[in-house]
Amino acid sequence: METTNIMIVGVGGQGSLLASKILGHLLLNKGCDVKVSEVHGMSQRGGSVVTYVRFGDKVYSPIITEGEADIIVSFEPLEAARWLPYLKKGGRIITNTYKMDPMPVITGNAAYPEDIENKLMEKGVRVDAMDCLSKAEEAGSSKAVNIVLLGRFSNYFDFTKEEWLDSIKACVPEKFLDINLRAFELGAEK
Repeated sequence: METTNIMIVGVGGQGSLLASKILGHLLLNKGCDVKVSEVHGMSQRGGSVVTYVRFGDKVYSPIITEGEADIIVSFEPLEAARWLPYLKKGGRIITNTYKMDPMPVITGNAAYPEDIENKLMEKGVRVDAMDCLSKAEEAGSSKAVNIVLLGRFSNYFDFTKEEWLDSIKACVPEKFLDINLRAFELGAEK
């Protein structure tokens, strides 16, 4: 199996680390060699968070360099644009469309860029954009955006729904399980 490179990018507090944990669990259960590396930065203050997930028959390094990512899973459109140099030619971005203003926008020193998804597509990037927040709220909690996005992401792999759900059950605390299972289902809907 050739090595597949996935970047999960977002802003601190959005649940990207749980999403990478669930993905890692699934891949290990499928017998893949998996390497995961997390970069938190100023995540507790709303800064960027990136997780590298690499899997295949044999993976030697957890780090993804520019031009290597097969898929970027983005919790926020501006983060998708920020990490675009890491996407390989022909790669795909799966992104939440809900915008979180970064500090320069909040303070009035900058404007949030408009129409990011279309600008990415104009550059030849395959973009799958979805309002994950409304789906998460439909599932029962705005905090389930990460699992909605994971559900959307699941459409690009041959793993069964049951395999995904088993990994969610293994990684999510029991009291939040029903909401997260519903969030996954809503995200996976085509």
